[in-house]
Amino acid sequence: MLLVLILVGVWLFCLFDVLGTDETDVRHLPKFGWFLVVLLGFLLGSAAWLTLGRPRRVREEQAWPPPGASGAPKGPDDDPAFLEDLDRRLRDEE
Repeated sequence: MLLVLILVGVWLFCLFDVLGTDETDVRHLPKFGWFLVVLLGFLLGSAAWLTLGRPRRVREEQAWPPPGASGAPKGPDDDPAFLEDLDRRLRDEE
């Protein structure tokens, strides 16, 4: 019973993955073709989608962190412009 639930879950994941994938990112077949393959092929169609049809790359606008940025977020004390502005404001108050 558990195996059946897992297989149906993989099949549903693949169906929704096909539907959520941009038409320009799908490989080898049109998006509608992959939908039919996964819908009618069940396990073989799902395996084909995961190995042959799913996009390999992450689009640059979807990539995180953005290109050129380090992975960790910066705090205000790591920003030189913020520190200079803070120092200037502190000197003006004195």
